[in-house]
Amino acid sequence: MLQNDNIYLFLLILPVVSFLYSSVGHGGASGYLALMALFSFAPESMKPTALLLNIFVAGISFYYYYKAGFFNKKLFFSFAIASIPLAYFGGTLEVDASIYKKILAVLLIFAILKMLNIFGKESDNIKKVKLWQGLLVGGIIGFFSGLIGIGGGIILTPLILLLHWGKMKEAAAVSALFIWVNSAAALIGQLNSGVSIEKGSLLLVAIALIGGVFGGYYGSKIIKNQRLRHILAFVLIIACFKLIFT
Repeated sequence: MLQNDNIYLFLLILPVVSFLYSSVGHGGASGYLALMALFSFAPESMKPTALLLNIFVAGISFYYYYKAGFFNKKLFFSFAIASIPLAYFGGTLEVDASIYKKILAVLLIFAILKMLNIFGKESDNIKKVKLWQGLLVGGIIGFFSGLIGIGGGIILTPLILLLHWGKMKEAAAVSALFIWVNSAAALIGQLNSGVSIEKGSLLLVAIALIGGVFGGYYGSKIIKNQRLRHILAFVLIIACFKLIFT
């Protein structure tokens, strides 16, 4: 992994990606996968590496959002109950996920439009997640997260806002822990299926954590909700291009 001809440029961009994602409560797997694809990393190393980076960066982001008082435990468990086992199951599978990436990219386009307030307005009337809704949404996102190698926050966050299940920073806090548990479950599934983690991944973790720490701090304490929506829209656009073209 570290023998890549442009590894220094990769390491320079990596913390910028983790900063952007961490600031909105995400681990950044979709960004890491895009970056690794751009720098021609070996395909077999991309999925476990992205999940490993996700665990650390999403963990840091969750810490800051939790400390700031934005975590909604009930909202988290509504999705996590079904997502964790299905993320593990998805992580054990080796399937060509290109068709799923295209579907997710289409869904992200609608999320981007919502984040930019091109249609609809964010409501102050928060709705309670019904049991079947949480199980269905969490299960579907968890499975595809494990299958593709992402944590699922890139889908869960806009869904929480679109369906008025929570506010921006509350969605970020819930998504951060959601990403953490899904990434951990999917990575365990990967390891149990015989996939190994390269030693070079540990250096990537250390570099990504730099951006993750600053992103989590600024997102939870300093950046206002409107600015966060714009950052999230930018992050979603990056993920959308990644899903379509990689």
